[in-house]
Amino acid sequence: MSDHQTPSRDDQAREWFEEWFDHPLYLEVYQHRDQQEAVHCVRAILSLTGLTDRNPPASILDIACGAGRHAAEFACSGLAVTANDLSAFLLDQARELAGRRELQITFSRQDMRTIRFDRQFDLVTQLFSSFGYFESDEEDHRVIATVFSMLRPGGWYVLDLLNPEHLRRTFAPRTERASGSLRITEERTLTEERVTKRLTLTEQSGQSHTFTESVRFYTPGEATSLLESEGFVVDRIIGDYQGAAFDAATSPRMMLLARKPVQS
Repeated sequence: MSDHQTPSRDDQAREWFEEWFDHPLYLEVYQHRDQQEAVHCVRAILSLTGLTDRNPPASILDIACGAGRHAAEFACSGLAVTANDLSAFLLDQARELAGRRELQITFSRQDMRTIRFDRQFDLVTQLFSSFGYFESDEEDHRVIATVFSMLRPGGWYVLDLLNPEHLRRTFAPRTERASGSLRITEERTLTEERVTKRLTLTEQSGQSHTFTESVRFYTPGEATSLLESEGFVVDRIIGDYQGAAFDAATSPRMMLLARKPVQS
């Protein structure tokens, strides 16, 4: 099933995430982010939000669904799932996954900065560092404000971010690894508020491809303030996909669970 669709843009106007996430090699680079990781993540979210066993089922928008691994697990757990992404390639992968597993998922292709629906959701998720891609903080605020408007009163927003302190402690300017037949070189730069990664991917034939990732990171206080500035109440922060308590020094993730207040 399909929903809204963002019109295609001229190739010269494409931002880094539009080019990289639409390339087939993206999934080979991140194949270690597997379905079992998604199972743990979804179980933790549902346990902490209590959104299981509802009649009618709780509705969820996975705002940057990628290849659909989390959306599929939410659907398996009985939720009514809408899966959105800007990448046509990744949405095709998500549709194939839903088809193989015989899951009912509504698909949408929209930019998260301008995403719109004619309904509201019980849960909106933004997982696996799918936030902070844009050049300005104002664009990040716009995403948060849009999410707030798409939630029902009392609804949950789960925002999964990099943990900046852990990132700095484990930062490696350059790494090399193999993934299948692909050789991957990752060169990273770190500033006060952004990590940028240049990926060079070399196929077995010798053909090389170069892509860039650039993600704005937030301290726990900054992330909390960002959410609160748009009306959210932060319930808790967890530090990994199993739901462990957040520790600034050691947690690999910084996943904020926030609620839209119930109107009086």
